[in-house]
Amino acid sequence: MSAHPTSAQTSSGPENRLAGETSPYLLQHKHNPVAWWPWGPAALEEAQRTNKPILLSVGYAACHWCHVMAHESFEDGDTAAVMNELFVNIKVDREERPDIDQIYMSALHHLGEQGGWPLTMFLTPKGEPVWGGTYFPKTSRYGRAAFVDVLREVSRLFREEPGKIGQNRDALMERLEAKARPVGKVVLGSDDLNQLALQIGGAFDQRHGGLRGAPKFPNAALYELVWRAGLRTGEDRFFKLIEHTLDHICEGGIYDHLGGGFSRYSVDERWLVPHFEKMLYDNAQLLELLALADRHSGNPLFRQRAAETVGWLAREMTTAEGAFSASLDADSEGEEGKYYVWSLAEVEQVLGSDAAFFVQHYDVTAEGNFEGHNILNLLKHLPRSIEDEAKLAMLRQKLFMLREGRIRPGLDDKVLADWNGLMIAALANAGAMLEQPDWIARADKAFDFIAKSMTRGDRLGHSWRQGKLLYPGLASDFACMIRAALALYEATGRRERLDQALAWQRAFDAAYANPQNGGYYLTASDAEGLVVRPASTTDDATPNPNALAAQNLLRLAALTGNDQWRERADRLIDGVLSATADNLLSHAALLNAVDLRLNAAEIVLTGPDHERFAAAALRLPYASRIILRAPSAAALPAGHPAQAKIAAGPASAAFVCVGQTCSLPVTDPDRIAEVVDAMRPRSG
Repeated sequence: MSAHPTSAQTSSGPENRLAGETSPYLLQHKHNPVAWWPWGPAALEEAQRTNKPILLSVGYAACHWCHVMAHESFEDGDTAAVMNELFVNIKVDREERPDIDQIYMSALHHLGEQGGWPLTMFLTPKGEPVWGGTYFPKTSRYGRAAFVDVLREVSRLFREEPGKIGQNRDALMERLEAKARPVGKVVLGSDDLNQLALQIGGAFDQRHGGLRGAPKFPNAALYELVWRAGLRTGEDRFFKLIEHTLDHICEGGIYDHLGGGFSRYSVDERWLVPHFEKMLYDNAQLLELLALADRHSGNPLFRQRAAETVGWLAREMTTAEGAFSASLDADSEGEEGKYYVWSLAEVEQVLGSDAAFFVQHYDVTAEGNFEGHNILNLLKHLPRSIEDEAKLAMLRQKLFMLREGRIRPGLDDKVLADWNGLMIAALANAGAMLEQPDWIARADKAFDFIAKSMTRGDRLGHSWRQGKLLYPGLASDFACMIRAALALYEATGRRERLDQALAWQRAFDAAYANPQNGGYYLTASDAEGLVVRPASTTDDATPNPNALAAQNLLRLAALTGNDQWRERADRLIDGVLSATADNLLSHAALLNAVDLRLNAAEIVLTGPDHERFAAAALRLPYASRIILRAPSAAALPAGHPAQAKIAAGPASAAFVCVGQTCSLPVTDPDRIAEVVDAMRPRSG
């Protein structure tokens, strides 16, 4: 496994209060001359004791502009002196505390700002938001005031114009505490989902893929929504939109062609210039999409990128315990992307006479394709024979070995339960579809670590590093890890995975249920009290936990035969949709749950030879199938529509059930896909 320096490594000097933390991001700031406090009661008590406003700075270890602001301002003694004199300064890792980030980012949005990180918010001594922004430069530029000038003006307003401060506080708190008003029950059918998919498709960039414009993000939930429309309608145009997009993502600079893995997003419309940080959650979601695309198209590019990404995960992101680290930094040696870019001279020196062949394909020039440097990419889409591919692979390995000697980007090696859950499910689902049992084994090992080391009873923690657990967990931890347990159960048939999912689901309902909309709060009922209890339902870079919970509940209902789970899912879907009908596309993952509710194909495998049928069933797209192993009719939930057919059928077979209708026994595993397709109700 390659050894990246941890993002916690910082320069020497006096230490502040962050030195006792475990977050690599907080530890990056432990030598700042700023008198930082970690978030907690002690910091709030200090603010109230001194009657100073709070300066809250939220970021994460891989964040480029967080590094820029830290270097310009937080490492500067003069700036730090002003901060220390006028404010109680609190530093938060958004990945450790997404609950805090969600509250104050929402406040920033209510101020009319777009948002982003670093998040810089000014709070009352009680933690109520007043005003804020994102990156503030040390000196006035980019149309932004100098940071020190901002600090002094905000402090002056607190001292001299408390009325203005109070007005801002009250207005923001009113917005944060406001509950979305239901507009009545929203009923969505398959045709409605198809129309939404067409709407999304109309916003796609027909040349480069993805949504039009720049920057371009890999919007996995939206892509899956479009993909599901292809399954429902049988229309190839939906699949082509996503496959075209994935092709450009896989060939673009957003993909690391030497080491594998995808960057966070592309700053341009061509997918050429990445924001170089690599996040675990992006790679998890793209891995699942690549597996789906491979199963539909047979394009070897998708399988290759999936395998290379798992290779990167194994080599650079797997902890000693078998779990997965959070992210790789965008920066090394103080420059964004320095580790990843090349000059023509470097390529020629390493590859010699083969350089001309390589640079032709990978867009390497003397001038560079990005700010005088070259980002390796295949966006020219030059034809490549099997022999060409083999030669390029050999040349990439030579460059990779040279790159291994460079100073590496920092690694944020904390283990987040929710992001690990996304990757565990991705490995299980992709491993099953692409017949890669070692991927499933890797998922199993990570799962075992979280189930054993990141839980207390049936309750999950959120973040683990160096033996320290941040507890209690968040709704996202439960939703993602329950999903992971169910994916592993379907992939392996191991009953203990289903049992674990059920135990976590009961604990989730007990401590996180939101009676307002039938969904879940982000924080537990016994968690630290914040100025509001966050309960967002919209997707972010990851699917919203309410959406994942709905999908989990539907799978639990099918796998256990207990209708209470389906009823729970229906309450969640109805409650959230009724309050968000004017903003459906920001709830793409929930719409995917609606599709699962309407169109899931339950594949029942029975008889002593049922695992032979399981292999064929697992190759089908995970998005729309649920696999239930039932060696005998008695193993099925009571009242299951396939019970009578199993009892009267052949010794080993598969039955495909959609709703309350089940197929005749399928005795040839290779025909399962055909029967699923025939049983699926077509919409269009």
